[in-house]
Amino acid sequence: MSEIPAKATESKDPLDGARTEAADDAVAHVRPGEPPSGDAMWQSSPPGSIYDYIKVASFSIGPDGLVEQWSLRAEQLFGIPAEHAVGMDPIEAFIDPDLRAQGQRKMAEILDGREWTGVVPFRVPPSAADGECGREGLAEVYVMPTRTEEGEKAAVCIVVDVRTLRSIETDLAASQAIFGQSPFGFILIDPDLRVRRVNYRFASLFGGSPDDHRGKGVHDYLPRPEAERVTATLRRVLETGDSITDMHVTGFLPGSDERRHWSINLYRVRSGSGRPIGIAWLGTDITARRAAAREAAAARRNLALLNEAGARIGNSLDLETTARELLDVVVPGFCDLATVDLYQGLLAGDETPPGLADGSAELRRVAFASAVSDAPFIGSGDPVSVGAVHHYPFNSPCADALRTARPQYIPAEEGSLVQSTLAVPMVAHDTVVGLAQFARTKGSEPFGDRDRDLAVELAARAAVCIDNARLYRREHERALILQRSLLPPGDPVASGLDIACRYLPGNSSADRPSEVGGDWFDVIELPGHRTALVVGDVMGRGLRAAVAMGELRSAVRTLALLDLEPAEVLSALDEIARGLGAPGGVQQATRQARRPREADLSEVYLATCVYAVYDSVTRRCTFANAGHLPPVLVEPGEDALMLDVPPGMPLGVGGEPFEEVEVELPEGALLALYTDGLVESRDHPLDEGLQAFVGALTDPSAPLEDVCDHVLNTLDTHHGEDDIALLMARVQGLPADSVGDWTLPREPRSVGRAREYARGQLLSWDLEPLVDTTELLVSELVTNALRYGEGDIRLRLLLDRTLVCEVWDSGLVQPRRRRARDTDEGGRGLQLVGLLSAAWGSRRTPRGKTVWFELPLPDGQNGMVDPAEALLSLF
Repeated sequence: MSEIPAKATESKDPLDGARTEAADDAVAHVRPGEPPSGDAMWQSSPPGSIYDYIKVASFSIGPDGLVEQWSLRAEQLFGIPAEHAVGMDPIEAFIDPDLRAQGQRKMAEILDGREWTGVVPFRVPPSAADGECGREGLAEVYVMPTRTEEGEKAAVCIVVDVRTLRSIETDLAASQAIFGQSPFGFILIDPDLRVRRVNYRFASLFGGSPDDHRGKGVHDYLPRPEAERVTATLRRVLETGDSITDMHVTGFLPGSDERRHWSINLYRVRSGSGRPIGIAWLGTDITARRAAAREAAAARRNLALLNEAGARIGNSLDLETTARELLDVVVPGFCDLATVDLYQGLLAGDETPPGLADGSAELRRVAFASAVSDAPFIGSGDPVSVGAVHHYPFNSPCADALRTARPQYIPAEEGSLVQSTLAVPMVAHDTVVGLAQFARTKGSEPFGDRDRDLAVELAARAAVCIDNARLYRREHERALILQRSLLPPGDPVASGLDIACRYLPGNSSADRPSEVGGDWFDVIELPGHRTALVVGDVMGRGLRAAVAMGELRSAVRTLALLDLEPAEVLSALDEIARGLGAPGGVQQATRQARRPREADLSEVYLATCVYAVYDSVTRRCTFANAGHLPPVLVEPGEDALMLDVPPGMPLGVGGEPFEEVEVELPEGALLALYTDGLVESRDHPLDEGLQAFVGALTDPSAPLEDVCDHVLNTLDTHHGEDDIALLMARVQGLPADSVGDWTLPREPRSVGRAREYARGQLLSWDLEPLVDTTELLVSELVTNALRYGEGDIRLRLLLDRTLVCEVWDSGLVQPRRRRARDTDEGGRGLQLVGLLSAAWGSRRTPRGKTVWFELPLPDGQNGMVDPAEALLSLF
């Protein structure tokens, strides 16, 4: 027995995982996935084998019932080294005292040659590692009878810790439960890419029992292209160990034509030693999820298209541009080809789209878009190019769509690349304005009901924008007609002034259409060879601004003919402007003027205006300004400058007086009045535009038409969306020899002197045919001044394009024309003046009044009234 411990200590139990050096080398050279070289029966188990996991221990019992050999695993399990264990009685050493008697009986049976297997509680003696109490456990023991060399009965004991066995049982049960009860398809594939095992879920889908699928390959379940792709993936997972997550696979279930979709996860399975033993395939059916995802994607796509349509369609008020915007949205996001046809009458500016009840009215193709290189033709019949006018036959789907205002599917023609077409009427406010066609080529998904509804919505949005563009075009054209009708016709003519003018509507394009503005200018001839120059701008755009401009322009003309001072004209115009936006219109202006502080500016139109009166005799010009840009003056040999005219408040604000500034203009001076559209834009500040305008007036002696063109060309970069009104006048004062001016004392004989002065002046001007008429009318006016006026009398004759006679006095009472009775000796003077003159009137002056009449210059004396006949007609 003394040799037994040494023997036990040196020996290695075969089950302890002993290795030979050659075996270790053989295993070390085995590559994952490859069988080891040499005889497989004699290959050593690699580290981490099942034996390492179970930790099997062994020891032997001699005939005397004592331990003869003690393995290393036994040392690990019981915590007793071999030198202590050999020679011990295992019953006495490890069995609880209460169970030792039963243990002795079992030992006797074992030594009697009986095999025995059972669970034995054991107790490990106390040690430094376990503390004073020691350690207890359960061991499953397998005892095999044997004999010694001398033939005596002995036993070999195989011992496993019960806890390890229970853990293995639990793991196997859990694995079996997961594998068998999983709702997902589970496949275990061996290194040869053949099915080793499948679960019941997989077998229920593909038929048969789980055993029926052993040995099958991927090609037995999937179509060839898909099977080859999956096979390549399986090899990659087996070789690299990289897992695959959510790989989508498409195939069919046995006996079904429905395409199915699965999401599979792949990972390599290894043994305890790390050797690859196969691939785990976990798959779940995602066909319904894919369908839901497609529906959701379609809904998101449709929503995105609608959002894009809202952002991109309707940015222009041009019909053709709006149609192209629709196609930019739908191609290629919704379809491969698309066209838009609009009613020809609509494009021609008709109030409503004309057409026949059968839907065969003429249309013009205004837009076409394609996402394919060789764009096929959409529809039947002859191809229609962009810009061409055509109509659809009565029995065609397109005509039916126009007639019923409902979308129509157009069947594909044989041999055509187009496989699906939708003809969608473009309906706005219950009116069909055109037809949109959407087509998909072969290889694309055909149109469905959801696509049809989306196409109707897109076409409707575009139709509303097109209808808005139509309404805008109609209003814009009417406003332009109104605006241009209110501007002075042709080239204005004025006494003592050379006039040139320009009016340019604001820049407009398909992307940035211009609305009609409220800019205007006017040249108004006043008595006494005076001229009123007016430039104004109503704030705002559109038809209402143009109408307000027309009312203000008419009011200015009316006020100017009353021969009021410039400041008085603007004050009266301010009251009128304040009534334009009120419910009562201009009639409301008087009531608002009585309470200027209570006016609501939201109900009025604000406008700026500069009003100037030029006297060609004195070459003096009086300015009044209502919030407008200052006039620009260029004197001969001098640089241009902006006149310092107090700007005042815009018309319509009310409550503030206007100031006047009088400026003497030298002969040849250039005066420029303008609106802010000439000098202001979004890209350039006002000061920069004003300086550019002043700098452009470098050659005032050039012809006025050339000066206007030079200014507009120079300031082209400053011209924005606003209208431009430019009025330029060069001073040409009335020559001194064209003026006759006399002061008469307040006495009866001044009447005769006035006739003598008039006769002599007319004869010096070679106007003998006008002498008699002029003498008669001068006599009447001077007589009235003596009878009804005050102070000295002033007679002035002016010769220009007409002959003007003015009689001035200090009286404030204005002459009033009345009809004399047959028995009256007087009262016919003003009737005679009105009968013999081309025009007559009176106006107030700072120191009284002026009564004037005007005679046309003789041209063969045609049209002249004989004074004698005129006198006889009064009686």
